[in-house]
Amino acid sequence: MRRKTHTVQIGDIPLGSDHPVRVQSMTNTPTMDTEATVAQCIRIIEAGGEYVRITAQGVREAEHLAVIKNTLHRRGYHNPLIADIHFNPKAAETAARIVEKVRINPGNYVDKKLSSPKTYTDSEYASELERIHERILPLINICKEYGTAIRIGSNHGSLSDRIVNRYGNSPQGMVESAMEFLRIFEAENFRKLVLSMKASNVGIVIDATRLLVERMDKINLHYPLHLGVTEAGEGEDGRIKSAIGIGTLLMDGIGDTIRVSLTEAPEAEIPVAFNILQACRLRISKAEYISCPSCGRTLFDLQTTAAKIRERTSHLTGLKIGVMGCVVNGPGEMADADYGYVGAAPAKITLYKQHEVVKRNIPEEQAVEELINLIKMSGDWKEAENQQKLS
Repeated sequence: MRRKTHTVQIGDIPLGSDHPVRVQSMTNTPTMDTEATVAQCIRIIEAGGEYVRITAQGVREAEHLAVIKNTLHRRGYHNPLIADIHFNPKAAETAARIVEKVRINPGNYVDKKLSSPKTYTDSEYASELERIHERILPLINICKEYGTAIRIGSNHGSLSDRIVNRYGNSPQGMVESAMEFLRIFEAENFRKLVLSMKASNVGIVIDATRLLVERMDKINLHYPLHLGVTEAGEGEDGRIKSAIGIGTLLMDGIGDTIRVSLTEAPEAEIPVAFNILQACRLRISKAEYISCPSCGRTLFDLQTTAAKIRERTSHLTGLKIGVMGCVVNGPGEMADADYGYVGAAPAKITLYKQHEVVKRNIPEEQAVEELINLIKMSGDWKEAENQQKLS
């Protein structure tokens, strides 16, 4: 069961549990380089990204978001933009008048790193929270006026000295850092909020996010959550860490938008995000294959055959096809597949439609074509886009 949240409208793309889990990425070009940033935004959007985040280090970069946004609009792209802010409230206030959402980090939005550790009395701590409230009020008022959403994004690596002093550099500290800001927004009746708990350590991401949900549930708050493992790395390592961190929480029913953080081109993050969502059965964006790893019981060339079937059917979005080497586990393990291709005897194949045997003992060299024919006869076939263009 997906955790129930209220909807946060971000431009024309709403976020929350009544809507699909949204996919986003972040540009890595210099914000002042209009052409490079616009081109990268377009690549992210065309790959399937729904929100695009752009850093705004200072007021100058925040102001330049208007140029980027207008250029995208002229080229026909209207996806919501998110300004990523650290250290600079003025940049956030400027960006909030331009883009659809602003991300702020409660660890460094107002608090500064101290030259030496400080222990706070309760009254000093309360005084600091009053100072934060006063400093964040202009942003709240601007966001109310312009309809801008805010993400309160706690990072394990950038908690304030004040939080670390009292709660440690811990999931508890991350959650309290976000809750301090959340209480301020609640007091000001501003609820167009998204929250996140980010870390490079997968376990900390999971623990902090679960704890945040627990804390919000206790006081009947139901804000959407952004999920991600920050600095996940590149290649296989980055994908595995992201899949574990994001996927675990999604399977808990937690999460409304995800960003896979890879040390690669941002558009490369998008298919990984959709793969994670498909594996969790939250968004179906392609055909799915259930195939065994093969063993000594396998009755045909499973790897070659699975590749052939994928090549012929990968455009059939939402269809599940089981390719199983033998009857020992085949029919059972592919129980929720729409179609099954199962080894029945050496070089002989049995085809299934869901649980039902349709045709037995097909010669292996004919079986892939017979599977395609079965899908067509059942009404589940459509031509691939490139084939449609040729015809």
